[in-house]
Amino acid sequence: EWGVCGEGATWPPAATMPEPLNLSPDLSEEERHTVERIKMRRDAVEKEVAQIKEEIARVQQQVVALETNEEASGVVDEAEKERRELRTAVKLFNTAPKKGMKALIAKGFVKEDADDIARFFLTNEQLGRTAIGEYLGENDELVLQVLSSFVDQQNFADLGFEAALRKYLSTFRLPGEAQKIDRMMETFATKYYTQNPGSVFANSDTVYVFSFSTIMLNTDAHNRSVKKRMTMDEFIANNRSINDGQDLPRAFLEGVYTNIHKEEIAMPKNEDGNDISQAFFNPEREGWLTKQGGRRKNWKRRYFILTGGCLYYFKEKDHSEPCGIVPLTSLSVRPVENRKRFCFEIYNPFDGTIKACKTSEDGTVVEGRHSVYLISAASAEEREVWIDAIRASAIHDPFSEMLKSRRNKATGGRRPY
Repeated sequence: EWGVCGEGATWPPAATMPEPLNLSPDLSEEERHTVERIKMRRDAVEKEVAQIKEEIARVQQQVVALETNEEASGVVDEAEKERRELRTAVKLFNTAPKKGMKALIAKGFVKEDADDIARFFLTNEQLGRTAIGEYLGENDELVLQVLSSFVDQQNFADLGFEAALRKYLSTFRLPGEAQKIDRMMETFATKYYTQNPGSVFANSDTVYVFSFSTIMLNTDAHNRSVKKRMTMDEFIANNRSINDGQDLPRAFLEGVYTNIHKEEIAMPKNEDGNDISQAFFNPEREGWLTKQGGRRKNWKRRYFILTGGCLYYFKEKDHSEPCGIVPLTSLSVRPVENRKRFCFEIYNPFDGTIKACKTSEDGTVVEGRHSVYLISAASAEEREVWIDAIRASAIHDPFSEMLKSRRNKATGGRRPY
């Protein structure tokens, strides 16, 4: 079946013939020959693959040597060298924005000037929108000037609010830190209000608050995990009294609600590919605990991770997707006595409700059914460590405090009803 390669020669050559196989005596003679042929063919293929790999490695070495020789001899023109240097600096910026910007300035691709940097952000399509957002959120003198120029150069004059917000949010990805978001949205709100006198907004605080309200509406309307969508009346109620103590025009609110539902505000994706599992690389606390169910009240062992002001729990330690998430904003924790030993509970001391979510059996995210989370540790010492860690994580939520303060200012202290 292997054929003849030349007079008196067979494949594979005798020098490469494999050692006799240790086959089961139950095999027939024909089966033994078949197995031997398969083994010889496999060995030949492995040899061919090894040869191909060696050839690829030689070609790669030749390419590197050729590029090096070209650069050394001046064959590569200056324009190509500049393009390579720019690509390298941009890649560094997309990975580490501050270091990348220093490299871009050092190589002369951008001046150390706020207007020039802002223009570079708005015109260079190779720059990652996530990296731009991270850079613009920094709090130093040059970056603050860049942020102001970045907004100025977009020009929101005579643009409707919704169109202006869409334009602004398409040029970068909002960072995760509350202080950074505050500065970036404050700059937008101030600029939009200044450039659009006679708009429906009484002041820039109203623009700021309503911008967040619109972003939340956009998430509610287009996130597939949200099962109960916000109604138009609920959206209008959420924005009562935010216009210096007065209501925004109902027709305006209805128009924004309808347009957002028709067309999502397409915000840039996270180019680095990070997903929720990235938040679990440096947790504040992690380990196995036993949790009581919200409806059936049965106890199940879960792997818990505490990070970023949230408590996540998983069915298994190596799972990347949590089966439950408990945001710790406004929640408290305390030890409790229970038939289950070493228990503690997470609860809301204000209104008794906990806004949490979990994954249902069909994989969709649904609202949790807990008024409290009752959890059991393995020992009294472990319980105290978890309680201290959760308290420390739940103490401060700057984003919620920031938005609450601005809403109070916009409404004159009035609460939506």
